[in-house]
Amino acid sequence: MQDSTFITRVFLNNYKSIAACDVQLQPLTFLVGRNGAGKSNFLDALRFVADALNTSLEHAIRDRGGINNVRRRSRGHPNHFSVGFEFVLPEGFIGYYAFRIGARKRDDRTRDKYVEYRVQTERCKLIKDKLLTPEIYFRVDEGTVTDTNIKVAPAASPDRLYLLNASGLPEIRPIYDAFSQMGFYNLNPDKIRDLQAPDPRNVLARDGGNLTSIFSQLSPPVKENIEEYLAAVVPGVHKVNVKEFGPKETLEFRQDVAGDEHKWRFLANNMSDGTLRVLGILVALFQGNLDAHERVPLVGIEEPETALHPAAAGVLLDGLQDAAEKTQVIVTSHSADLLDDKNLDVDSILAVEADNGNTMIAPVDEASRSALHDKLYTTGELLRRDQLQPDPAFIISDEKVKQLDLFDIKIGKPSQRKDKVESK
Repeated sequence: MQDSTFITRVFLNNYKSIAACDVQLQPLTFLVGRNGAGKSNFLDALRFVADALNTSLEHAIRDRGGINNVRRRSRGHPNHFSVGFEFVLPEGFIGYYAFRIGARKRDDRTRDKYVEYRVQTERCKLIKDKLLTPEIYFRVDEGTVTDTNIKVAPAASPDRLYLLNASGLPEIRPIYDAFSQMGFYNLNPDKIRDLQAPDPRNVLARDGGNLTSIFSQLSPPVKENIEEYLAAVVPGVHKVNVKEFGPKETLEFRQDVAGDEHKWRFLANNMSDGTLRVLGILVALFQGNLDAHERVPLVGIEEPETALHPAAAGVLLDGLQDAAEKTQVIVTSHSADLLDDKNLDVDSILAVEADNGNTMIAPVDEASRSALHDKLYTTGELLRRDQLQPDPAFIISDEKVKQLDLFDIKIGKPSQRKDKVESK
């Protein structure tokens, strides 16, 4: 598999149910665990960044129910959360971006004191050479730019991310574009089925509400590739077109019908939820093949196996692996059928487990890793046996959570080593 990786490493602290995690991502990464373990919370932390850059930080926080529903709730009462990334840009740059957002007490005596927020710290660094000399960097503390090599630095504000403020600068724009154009999906067949208004955006909406517009933008080879995968999952479907109805549009499917040598045409409102979801997933995966400068660098999909026949899981896995050649893909799943492949890279699996309300995310433990490496079992078989557990060596303990400082982590240092976690 080619290395399409955009985000190489993710750090989280006090985000929803995740006290702390430090994990590496692959071109294709599976977050595997039981219902309620916290897989979606990990994916939501990445989506939070895209939402804050595409709309505003206030909207991203309010859309999740306010600051008190984003910061982790525990006996320690943490009043902040942090998100950090190491990333790679197509031009060969490596970078680091992180921020910490804190809850702020209101002056009045409301029932819930922590209803406001501020960006306590935000840092970004972009590096091109092996000496790790910064090409561009900035640091913002409490709404003030405290360190930067940007010649004309925009003003900062404690209620918004500085990366958005600085996105007009040519040296910052590639970072902003990459993070803001990530796509995250929990597709809604009813939204796909409805007549849709043309949408000028080039990124598929989270629920699939602009799927017709995105599909119409795809190049013929990409459309043909999607149709081939769709036909393998839904036998009889041969072609998908966009059909206009006045100012709106919908999808038209051509499908075999018993007893008729000609293919029948069915509009999206006559297709099953499973068919529409599969099409939505395929468009989400391959939408990034439009333009190198407007690509979707990362796609996150929640439970793509939903409403899919188990026999089609292998085709879906092929599609995920195919798409990951050009776009980084992250998938949450608890489907053993999807993971029934002995050639699946063990490094692509992150095990997710909940313990007393705290989500732990780490590579699979040594016993499972050995069994997968020796091809004694598939990931799906271990999942059925409930033997996919996070490796304790990579789990940050409660005592070390308080010591975790994302802004002291050195860029370029490998995270997936036992001695790193133990030395914290």
